[in-house]
Amino acid sequence: MFIAEHRTRFGVAPICRALTAHGCKIAPRTFYAWLARPPSKRVLWDTAVAEILAGYYEPDERGKRAPESLYGAEKMWAYLQRQRIPVARCTIERLMRANGWKGVLRRKKIRTTEPDPAAARAPDLVDRQFRVPAPNVLLVADFTYVRLATGSFAYTAFVIDAYAGRILGWECSTSKETTFVNSAIRQAAAVREREGNPLSGNTIHHSDAGSQYTSVRLGETLLLSGMIPSIGSVGDAFDNALAETTIGLYKTEAIRDDSPFRRGPMTRLSDVELITADWVGWYNQSRLMHRLGRKPPVEYEADYYAHHPELPVGDR
Repeated sequence: MFIAEHRTRFGVAPICRALTAHGCKIAPRTFYAWLARPPSKRVLWDTAVAEILAGYYEPDERGKRAPESLYGAEKMWAYLQRQRIPVARCTIERLMRANGWKGVLRRKKIRTTEPDPAAARAPDLVDRQFRVPAPNVLLVADFTYVRLATGSFAYTAFVIDAYAGRILGWECSTSKETTFVNSAIRQAAAVREREGNPLSGNTIHHSDAGSQYTSVRLGETLLLSGMIPSIGSVGDAFDNALAETTIGLYKTEAIRDDSPFRRGPMTRLSDVELITADWVGWYNQSRLMHRLGRKPPVEYEADYYAHHPELPVGDR
């Protein structure tokens, strides 16, 4: 309140006289009655919720913020509902606006893969249909660059299950050679094998037409890992939209300078690997996804298997 803010400097009575002269009639006794009144239930609730939100959006004593600081108002509301905090969405929006708290906005992705005109290409088995009925039906893959503080680049490859968007494999490298892409594919197959849901030979592996994904060696890796290749149109991001979306989230949520996953300047490949490992763990286990009914990918996959107990392991 204006009087409370300035009474030490000007005094309550003079401020009330000045406000009355300008058409805002208020007596000193009215101000003192307001001052002695206990806080309303709304004020107390707003204070409690603001403290909760500050725990996510404000840095701690180490200068670190929680990964949930990446959320905007709607996703933060959904997150608090899952924590059994019965707060209204409009309250979250109002308090975030009042305190200047915002989620992150995605930046434009720069394309890194380059096609090899001489390479034989697999057919497009997906045709932009990324909605699949179960895990292990379709995996999508792509990689992106990460600029290091030294001016050089590192590269991160991902393999993602289209059903829940879960990242099954990833690999970082200082080279764009095919080896690190193959490593991410083998890692994805190993994860499914370890979980008791191995790839059985008919899982589609979909990528763009970059030279890393049209090489003979990659084709051999796919065959040995239980996958069949599929490649989208040259230079058409929509033909690998799910992988592009995941990489966009990676660049926005993990790599940018103000990311809660950053520990300082990235000068070495190990810095990128550490950040990527932390982000992938959070993304798979905790990040709420709108298209999954505001559930994390691992939880959404677990729900599928819980509702299909009749299927044998490996065929579910």
